Amino acid sequence: MPPEPVLHARGLVKRFAAPSGPPIEVLAGAELTVQRGELVVIEGPSGSGKSTLLNVLGLLEDADAGEVRFGERTVSALGRVAKSRERGRWLGFVFQSFLLLPSLTALDNVLLAARYTTGVDAERRRRAMILLERFGVAERRDHHPAQLSGGEQQRVAFCRAVLNDPPLLLADEPTGNLDDANGAAILTALRDRARSGGAVIVVSHRPDAARGADAVFTLERGRLHPR
Repeated sequence: MPPEPVLHARGLVKRFAAPSGPPIEVLAGAELTVQRGELVVIEGPSGSGKSTLLNVLGLLEDADAGEVRFGERTVSALGRVAKSRERGRWLGFVFQSFLLLPSLTALDNVLLAARYTTGVDAERRRRAMILLERFGVAERRDHHPAQLSGGEQQRVAFCRAVLNDPPLLLADEPTGNLDDANGAAILTALRDRARSGGAVIVVSHRPDAARGADAVFTLERGRLHPR
């Protein structure tokens, strides 16, 4: 029997109200399956619905039809509190705009991931420091986001995303605000994450994002098409 996929999405439909006329259908039956150890890249022009798809997969937005499964469990039909709990168990997010809290230090921003799950303890602090060290920002642990460069903020955000060792990592244009060197470093970290057994989905415009991917899809007219 083949292993249960980390994520399986089937028949996802998402519509948004238009100022006039019928609703705009952004997702029109999109489907995706991702196994452990796979790096999946999703491409498509601006406005094609890539971020919406990632938000639906990550339970940040509800689909109008279809379902999302994490492992053996259908999670798209759960209530708000249960969805939040499943996000904590299964997901790590890397956002283009970083979404670091300005009032917290770099270390405390990383530890936010633990606060929403098991809580902050000595082991989580140790792991957070190991990650900050690995990505070259340990000396900035007591600095606030406004005191960090864009590349440093993204590396801190990546540390936060993987602190809980989530089975699935979702990255929405993770290099969009970075220079080439920092962008390449984040893409390498995403590939390493997949090679170590995690499942990774990346939305990106960068041509080099697809290098080393196990599957590349284009989102067109609300559906995913293998490239």
